[in-house]
Amino acid sequence: MTPVRRRDLVALAAGLAVASWLLVRAWYGDLPALRWWQPTPLALLALAEALGARTLRYRLTAEREARAGRGPTTVDGRAALLRPVEPMLVARLAVLAQASAYLGAVLAGIWGGVLLHVAPAAGRLAAAGDDTVVAGIGLACSAALVAAALLLEAACRVPPTPSDGEDRPAR
Repeated sequence: MTPVRRRDLVALAAGLAVASWLLVRAWYGDLPALRWWQPTPLALLALAEALGARTLRYRLTAEREARAGRGPTTVDGRAALLRPVEPMLVARLAVLAQASAYLGAVLAGIWGGVLLHVAPAAGRLAAAGDDTVVAGIGLACSAALVAAALLLEAACRVPPTPSDGEDRPAR
């Protein structure tokens, strides 16, 4: 698996921001009202992935130190009495992280396009003021999901060994 390219995420979000801005501009009066709770599932998923990345990194570090023979599986002075991490779990988490990064980029583009339309109209349309707040929250939650997904993906990577640096071609 190759890591997610940040430029692909940015291009996806920018393209969808323009497309959603055009659609919202054309049909803003026909769209249902935005509610504050609509972006909360993104925030919950971002929180779960950030905590998962932290836990996985901790467990993998403890496992690597135990294999290296550096004492009774301690990380940062704390005992790590944990079961070994199964490789298939790490692979599944890496796939989840990549899918979440793309989902977050898509939704960041959509919320960004909505925000591009409603923010300038907040002074002249009554509904646009509330929609600006919701779109800002949605954009922030989507960006948090992308960040958490990239953290989880980084936690799933296998650290390079000293001999790996010589065998790999430069990118």
